[in-house]
Amino acid sequence: MNHISKLPQVQLSIFSKMTALANKHKAINLSQGFPNFKSDSALIDLVSHAMRSGYNQYAPMPGILALREAIANKLEFLYNSTYNSDTEITITSGATQAIYSIISAFIKQNDEVIIFKPAYDSYEPTTQLNGGIVMPIQLEAPNYKINWELVQQQINDNTKMMIINTPQNPSATIFSKQDMLQLQEITKGTDIIVLSDEVYEHIIFDNEKHQSICLFPDLKSRSFLVASFGKTFHNTGWKIGYCCAPKVLMEEFRKAHQFTVFSVNHPIQIALAEYLQEPNHYLKISQFYQNKRNLFTELLEGSRFKILPTQGTYFMLLDYSNITTEKDTDFAERLTIEHGIASIPLSVFNENNLDQNVLRFCFAKTDNTLKKATEILKKI
Repeated sequence: MNHISKLPQVQLSIFSKMTALANKHKAINLSQGFPNFKSDSALIDLVSHAMRSGYNQYAPMPGILALREAIANKLEFLYNSTYNSDTEITITSGATQAIYSIISAFIKQNDEVIIFKPAYDSYEPTTQLNGGIVMPIQLEAPNYKINWELVQQQINDNTKMMIINTPQNPSATIFSKQDMLQLQEITKGTDIIVLSDEVYEHIIFDNEKHQSICLFPDLKSRSFLVASFGKTFHNTGWKIGYCCAPKVLMEEFRKAHQFTVFSVNHPIQIALAEYLQEPNHYLKISQFYQNKRNLFTELLEGSRFKILPTQGTYFMLLDYSNITTEKDTDFAERLTIEHGIASIPLSVFNENNLDQNVLRFCFAKTDNTLKKATEILKKI
């Protein structure tokens, strides 16, 4: 069969590659972003109860109303921002599906999409699949701050969308209030849609406040807010999230959503609707992960790695330039094969695979796992 690939440059994802390598060599896997500890047993019990109670058929296409109402209440409680649970909130099969459906619903041939690199790896290929053109803006280590004047220069009549991610994976940085105000001013009066990936909204440290897109009225009027229950409640394998947007945008989103997955896991929706009634289930997450970050930092003392600032997410970036001049992809593989610890090379998220001698490590692991991992890293 002869065919022309729509994604000729895309290969197996770095997450799949490094996890497979870790499994092959029985390495400690700090590469892929998933916890190795259990989800709350109370939530698991709620899912089991929903299954036994018969909620095992299709859920409504936009999600069950009780869960959408719980999300609306959560956003009002956290950000004093209102979304209509009937017309402005949709439950999705994880955040990645939400992102895919948003881009598919709005991006046409030659539409330009601005993304900030290093960027989560689904943004670019999804844009390309829909005929869009990625306009990357490369951020520099170690602080990964945005030059908003450069962003302004990048915008033109073909700019259809801008994708932001805060807290940001993989850089572990956050957007400040001033960043969001700059973004609001730049996009005001335009037809640019902002896709705000906020899956780590509850994993933010040092008493900083999450600057959600919905806190800024003009931004909210042109934006999708994307979130993930999997990241928040330690069950990434459940693949359940949601997105929020003004009615006029959500109507277009649902046209794509219904033909992508149609509906999402019914018993889990039932369980989450009840679980969200207790705000502490998500309010305590930041401190939980801050303790993990602090432990990982303390355990790394005395190593030759340089720790870059970790403001949010459950990832930490380590600069290894004091150890070797190897390419980050080569060093990541060697760490896995020779030393038994897997990480993610940051260059795969950068424009033109820019190598800044930085690796990403996931600290959403048990304390014992982190202790074993740092014992290895300190010997390198």
